[in-house]
Amino acid sequence: MRAIPLTVTALAAALALTACDDGNAGNAGASGKNSSACEVGKVSVQVGSASVAPAAGDTGEVPVSITNQSAPCTLDGFAGVTLKAGGTSATLATLSGAKSEKLKLAKGDSATFSISYVRGKDGDKASLAATSVTVSLPGSDATESFPWKYGPVAGKGSADKPNATVGAFQQAGD
Repeated sequence: MRAIPLTVTALAAALALTACDDGNAGNAGASGKNSSACEVGKVSVQVGSASVAPAAGDTGEVPVSITNQSAPCTLDGFAGVTLKAGGTSATLATLSGAKSEKLKLAKGDSATFSISYVRGKDGDKASLAATSVTVSLPGSDATESFPWKYGPVAGKGSADKPNATVGAFQQAGD
């Protein structure tokens, strides 16, 4: 009678360990079972339509949507976002307290993140008169640029330190 509880305990332990296995132990991605990082060019990226900050000092939100167009891929971390104005480029920080979650996107799946910004004063030296925004995805160096149509971005003391942040990815749709 004592053998049955030990067998059940051993089986339960084996199942628990199997549940923690990602199917890729010691293989570093060679199995092909795990999806790779999502890349600009293999996903479509759309910027807007935004909740534009109407006046200097107001806060605006610019949503960015990513839709997978190919094989399953993973978003693990935060998007890289750079605002550009003439010869000035400013990389945005992540939203304080935001936590990234690993998202797996099958073909056709979507995710979003938001760029939050404080509108600056037109012509102010401490505002970045951004004309474009460049987006990259975590784990990939590929980028895509889009027009920035949401007004100048207030600086934190100077134009090259914009008062703007990048939020975490969230699964979109069902």
